[in-house]
Amino acid sequence: MVPDLLLCLSFGYAAALKPTCLSAQFRRPGDYIIGGLFPFGMDTINLTARSEPTLVACERLFVDGLIWALGMKFAIDQINNSTSLLPGVKLGYDIYDTCFEPLVALQSSLLFLTRNGTSGIGVLCNYTDYQPRVTAVIGPHKSDLCLLTAKLFSFFLIPQVSYKASSEKLSNTDLYPSFYRTVPSDKNLVEAVALLLNKFGWNWIATIASNDEYGRGAQELFLSTAGNHSICIAFKGLLPTDLTDSKAKNQLEDTIKLINKTKVNIIVLFAFSQPVQALLEHSIRMGLSKKVWIGTEAWLLSNIAASIPNIQSIGTVLGFIMKAGTVPGFQKYVADLFTSVQQDKFCQESREFHHLMNSDMLDIHCEECDHISLHNVSSTLSRLLIQPVYVAVYSVAHALHRALGCTHQACPKAAIRSWQLLHFMNTFPFKVNGQSFRFDQSHGTNTGYKLILWSWNNSTLTYLPVGDYEESLSIDKSQIQFHTADQKEPTSECFRRCKPGQFRRIKGFHLCCYDCTDCPENTFWSSKDSSTCTPCPEHQWAPGRSTRCYDRSERYLFWNQPLTLALLTLMSITVSLTCLAAVLFLKNLETPLVQASGGKLNLFALLTLTLLCLSCCLYIGKPSNDLCMIQQMVYALCLNGCFSTFLIKSLEITLVTEFPRCAPTFLRWLTQRRAWLLVALSLLTECLLCFCYLRLGPDYLVSDYKSLPTEVLLVCNTESWFAFALMHGYNGCLAFVCFLCTFMVQTSGKKYNIARGITFTILIYFIIWIFFIAIFVTLKTVLRSVTQIGSILTTCLGILGIYYIPKCYIILLKPDMNTVDYFQNSIKEEPEEDSINRQ
Repeated sequence: MVPDLLLCLSFGYAAALKPTCLSAQFRRPGDYIIGGLFPFGMDTINLTARSEPTLVACERLFVDGLIWALGMKFAIDQINNSTSLLPGVKLGYDIYDTCFEPLVALQSSLLFLTRNGTSGIGVLCNYTDYQPRVTAVIGPHKSDLCLLTAKLFSFFLIPQVSYKASSEKLSNTDLYPSFYRTVPSDKNLVEAVALLLNKFGWNWIATIASNDEYGRGAQELFLSTAGNHSICIAFKGLLPTDLTDSKAKNQLEDTIKLINKTKVNIIVLFAFSQPVQALLEHSIRMGLSKKVWIGTEAWLLSNIAASIPNIQSIGTVLGFIMKAGTVPGFQKYVADLFTSVQQDKFCQESREFHHLMNSDMLDIHCEECDHISLHNVSSTLSRLLIQPVYVAVYSVAHALHRALGCTHQACPKAAIRSWQLLHFMNTFPFKVNGQSFRFDQSHGTNTGYKLILWSWNNSTLTYLPVGDYEESLSIDKSQIQFHTADQKEPTSECFRRCKPGQFRRIKGFHLCCYDCTDCPENTFWSSKDSSTCTPCPEHQWAPGRSTRCYDRSERYLFWNQPLTLALLTLMSITVSLTCLAAVLFLKNLETPLVQASGGKLNLFALLTLTLLCLSCCLYIGKPSNDLCMIQQMVYALCLNGCFSTFLIKSLEITLVTEFPRCAPTFLRWLTQRRAWLLVALSLLTECLLCFCYLRLGPDYLVSDYKSLPTEVLLVCNTESWFAFALMHGYNGCLAFVCFLCTFMVQTSGKKYNIARGITFTILIYFIIWIFFIAIFVTLKTVLRSVTQIGSILTTCLGILGIYYIPKCYIILLKPDMNTVDYFQNSIKEEPEEDSINRQ
């Protein structure tokens, strides 16, 4: 067949110097007329300049549309010559140009709706018996044209079968009940594209679509599908479809600039051949770097895009085309037809058939077809998919076969309404050249896709199959040679691979675009796809940029810490001084100094101070709930024992100095054995307050995980500040009473002022507690225990240094001052001296 075709090509090219009658081949009378809508022309001439509703003219032949129309003619001629499908029935056809323009397609569609044999459309309440001019319609090829015409034909329930429109909107059988198509929906296409991107790990891409129903619809579907496949859209753009518009050039240049700005290497292109041609021409002219272009059948097989000068410089072109078989005999049929249209006799017969179709009503056929030869269409003829058109015609023929009740011998000629064919198209499968087809629930067919690669051998383009898609995608990567230096697939990712311990911080509105950020402390990296770091459990910690958590170590005041050793040394010194003072007072118990200071009460006070110092050990080591509860009570009771002796001495001084007349009566309650009763009463009161402290809320152990980054701080926490204040406040009240009783007492320079020692001791106590409370409330670290130990030791040292050590000094170094006159008489004589002074 190939030699015959080459011979016909050379003959047709020589004979094409004169006009042919190819334009007269698109109308034939018959028993049942099938309408055809095909894009012969590409540009309208007078559409925008029209001031009256005149006929819209077209120019610039679109060869693809011509070949599709010849495919319809071939199928009908083949059916008419068949003795089994519609024997005895002749199908006619009436094929018109759509010129890629909805208005032009609408003109032809209105003609198809006219009552058979007339030029008018009947206006009826019931169109059941209405017989339009055509029984069915093949086409048009664009989705936006189908969305317009399908509404018209669906009202009359005229079967319409498109061979190219793939918009998902047309799958709505409620809106378009009589619309069918022999191509898959864009929903299947975008799923295949998404799987292709995932196969190569491309998740940072641009998507560009033509600004028409097909482009916008496919892009919208792809955007929704891409998100489910973790694909990020760096840029989405629309190409102008009216390239004559003054703004079209700027729009194309802006698109190229945005592609450069986003630095993507992969571009998914949903558009028809003319906008694609303009985009690729601009990208070559503007020096766009090589990319991977993923296309669809709408432009991949177009001769227009492939014939652009220097087209090989754009990079790698991959894309999906519908799986379709060849149509046996079609190329020879076209070659024979181009030969026949050069013959006068054949042309005369064709024109007679043409006039039988009332050609005066509307004459928008293919005028430029008379000026081309087989040589002009040979390349398109060899690559274009004709099967969808071929199957579309056969689907109508099979429905008509069943509606008429045909047998293999004959078909009854009956009046068949268009709507009667729908039942047979919906329910029955049909075979074309041995291959079975059936319309699914959305009135479409899904034969799957082939993945093809533009393969260049010098300047010759071949479409190399490298994969296929039905329910899953399979790719033979070994056959794909990319434009990169090593011919390996390029990368197209918005992000760099994060290292262990880093998480992805999303930037902008792209889910795939992120910075790699180190996991902060106390969090860890859990998985390579994690967009955040997982917090460690409370009992664990982690350093920055960690891949795991570690158990926290316990933190408290350890025995072997340098700070602890320093405090223990200070405590030992304080205890030693206290014990030495007690021993010294015990040996000099009967001396005037010791007796004037309180006698045996001093020994009790020094004992409680010793116990108070030793209680510092309760704050060292691992705390527990019991230790936390005991700490404050031991402190309060020991301090209370010391202050109760100061209280007795302070009251005694007050009675002698301020109330000398009452002194003999009340002094016996403050001296001798009765003084011990007051001490016991004070301690009993403190014990009751400690019991309240236990009931209201004692201190308890808390594991503090927040204060220290890598450790758990074991610290005693105060549950009830009211109970805390009640217990320690009693000692504060005792100290305040002592201060009031002693701070105004004066003594002559020759007498020892015992009251002054109590006054300054109490002042030191208050100062220490002011600082202690301020620090204790705010500290949440191990220094809280240090603060308590410090306050205990400074209190003990303050009492020793101000009250007891001066007396020890007198006992040891000034024994001449340890006399009755210097101590005891100082209290008794003072009121007399004061009274003399007042006189």
